[in-house]
Amino acid sequence: MRRLLVEAAWHHRARYTIGKTMRDRWDLAPGPARARGDAGNRRLHERWVRFLARDKRGTVANVAVARELAGWCWSLAVMGD
Repeated sequence: MRRLLVEAAWHHRARYTIGKTMRDRWDLAPGPARARGDAGNRRLHERWVRFLARDKRGTVANVAVARELAGWCWSLAVMGD
């Protein structure tokens, strides 16, 4: 699980853009889920930007983003309807 979170966190480093495939998938999702997913992705990317601005090492920043991603996934798992 840790490796999966760390690998996923690296993907939030690049500039956040919403591609055609993601927009097509979001069209199938309910509005609140779409908004929460977009907000989460933006927050994780912004976290990367702040770490890089402070000249943090990439591996340290990535583990911090992975930790936040784990918390976000947990909040989704326990979220009510």
